[in-house]
Amino acid sequence: MIGKRVTVKVDRAMGTYHPKHKDLYYPINYGYIEGIMAPDGEEQDAYLLGVLEPVETFTGKVIAIIHRTNDVEDKWVVAPDGMTFTVDEIRQQVHFQEQYFESEILL
Repeated sequence: MIGKRVTVKVDRAMGTYHPKHKDLYYPINYGYIEGIMAPDGEEQDAYLLGVLEPVETFTGKVIAIIHRTNDVEDKWVVAPDGMTFTVDEIRQQVHFQEQYFESEILL
């Protein structure tokens, strides 16, 4: 999947809160890839990095996979073409949600 171009449908735009967990603030855009099913039976979730404003959809490249070792699904990390992030930079940006899981980031 890494390197594949995908379109993220953003359902939790940056600057919003989780619909059920009202204390979970989204500092980045977060959504899903339509038509690609994840092991949890829902469409594949994705973090969108490098886009500094709320968006509804965005097409970019999968630059990393966050493999959760204590959960059933992985999260994809999508960024604009040509933009890269280190493992530490990714971990810092997704910490708001990933702090509740054990994971490794695959580039």
